[in-house]
Order: sequence, then structure tokens, then C-alpha cells
Amino acid sequence: MLETHLEQVNYLTIADPQYPVQLKESYLAPICLFYQGSLELLRFPLLSIVGARLADHYGATSLSQLIPPVVKRNIVVVSGLAAGIDAMSHQETLRNGGRTIAVIGTGLNRSYPKQNTALQQYIGKNQLLLTEYPLNSGPKRHHFVERNRIIAGLCETLCVIQAKQHSGSLITANLALQNNRNVLAVPGKITDPLSAGCNELIVAGAKPVLNSQHIIEEFRFDRIQNMKYDY
Repeated sequence: MLETHLEQVNYLTIADPQYPVQLKESYLAPICLFYQGSLELLRFPLLSIVGARLADHYGATSLSQLIPPVVKRNIVVVSGLAAGIDAMSHQETLRNGGRTIAVIGTGLNRSYPKQNTALQQYIGKNQLLLTEYPLNSGPKRHHFVERNRIIAGLCETLCVIQAKQHSGSLITANLALQNNRNVLAVPGKITDPLSAGCNELIVAGAKPVLNSQHIIEEFRFDRIQNMKYDY
């Protein structure tokens, strides 16, 4: 865990007009959010992507095929800046000229895991970094469970890519269902433990994702077409 110096800390309360409506209406909406970056990203259609921290080549390949067409439709990708699928989602989005929001489980001046420090700093400067924890808050285990409800509450649609049984990604998917969000999952081999959670979600009724169009069609096309990254 690394600590960085911040000259200014911005915050948003649940009473502010810029507080996202979809998050305000979700389960246990945070009273206050600290942030770095542009709140303008909250106005766009939001797709949350979560998955395994130990994601393998299949997870990376899935993201490289799914994300480029999605971000071309001005859909903003939300994730948790954890190792694995989270970091890959942010990176693939940026690589393709898209916009991304990272919801972290520490204060804005702390980064965890260490290997994502540079990515967190870039997102805070050029995209949007959110947390409900004040400066100097460390990466406690329960912070990441609590952070998941924000990822589930912000989005219009949530997609799970590689998840073990009883994983944090499945908790986030269940929270999204409670919030009446669209829940999607990328299927995998029945012999692969990293796909067990996704396959179970599909059996339980989640929409299987075989291509990017399966994600895009979950959003209002007319709204997306009329919005641009113009800042």
C-alpha cells in the first residue's frame, strides 16, 4: 500500500444535485463520496465490470474483444481497481480511448494493490476516482465488501467476467440484482474454477455475454448516441 500527497480533496454529498440518482436510489447509498477527476462521467451510461483477481488469459482476451465496441458507444466502464479483471477493465478501456470510473476501498491518497498505483493516479487525474473513505484510510478487508455496493449501485448494467464460487464478484452481482440492474456474465468452461461463478449466474438467470452487442443492447441506444466526451 502506497501513500501519495494530495493538494486538494473534493467531496460530494447525497444532498448535492450532482450526486448520481441511480446510486442515491440503491442499497445503502453512501452519504459522502470523496473524488478526484471529472464528475461529468457520472452523466453517461455506466457499465460495471467485475471479476477474478487471479484472472487469466481468457479473462484478458474476453475484455479485449468486448470493451472496444462498448466504449465506442460512449458507455463509461466502472470497476474497483483491484488486481485482475478490475485493473484489466480500466486499462483496456483507456487503451481504446474510452472513459472509466474507479471505485476504491482506501482513501484517495492510498493505493492498493501496489502495482496499480500508477493506474490509480492516472485515473484520478484524467478520469474519475471515487471512494467513501477519508484520506489516510487503509485497505481493510470490509472496505472492499462495502465498496462493491457502490459499484453495483452506480451502474445501469453489470457484467461479470471470470468469478469463482462464493467470490466477491458474485456478491456484487447479487447487490446489482437487488438494485434492479441488468446482470450479465461471460460463460466459461465447466471445468474451470474461474468460470464456475459466471456459469452459476447464467443458470440462475443472468444474461450470457458472447459478444459486445449483448452488452450494448442493455442500454438505451438513443441516449448513448446523443452524448459525447466533449470535455
